[in-house]
Amino acid sequence: MGVVSILDANFYGRDTLAVARELLGKILCKPRGNAILRGRIVETEVYTADDPASHSFRGRTKRTEAMFRKPGTAYIYLIYGMYHCLNITTERESSGRAVLIRALEGLDGLKGMNGPGKLCRTMGIDMDCNGWDITREYGKVWVEWAPSISVENIVQTTRIGIKKAMDRPWRFYISDNECVSRLK
Repeated sequence: MGVVSILDANFYGRDTLAVARELLGKILCKPRGNAILRGRIVETEVYTADDPASHSFRGRTKRTEAMFRKPGTAYIYLIYGMYHCLNITTERESSGRAVLIRALEGLDGLKGMNGPGKLCRTMGIDMDCNGWDITREYGKVWVEWAPSISVENIVQTTRIGIKKAMDRPWRFYISDNECVSRLK
């Protein structure tokens, strides 16, 4: 394996919409046993403290504490009582801003994962990763650098799977990628 560059806090400490776009194509990694599971990020969504669809909208709570930590912190939560979702904090500490990782294209023989719950289940991302600094080298979960996706291959549209602030165009995905979440 060649030299790998893990995205640092400076990458995440920028405008949340820019981070969400630029995470497309980067590689999410999670150790499992003696292997490292890897998937290319193909879909993201933005959530901010002034967004009624965001967990941080009502302020800092025990559940949302990780969402208010420094840029590059994993915020994990449980939906429907059984699926975990991975968000990565952005901008500055206490901002309550994060990017939800919605879908991955599996690498190294791993199948694609369209949907935030499915990708966490497949990758083994659970509450043990909540609050983890993903900018640390080879920890519980991290994101590796990969070339950026060209603007003409990125679709920006409204978010899915929410009931509030559905009109915000804060969902990004790689066009024509079969692993992107499907509307039901």
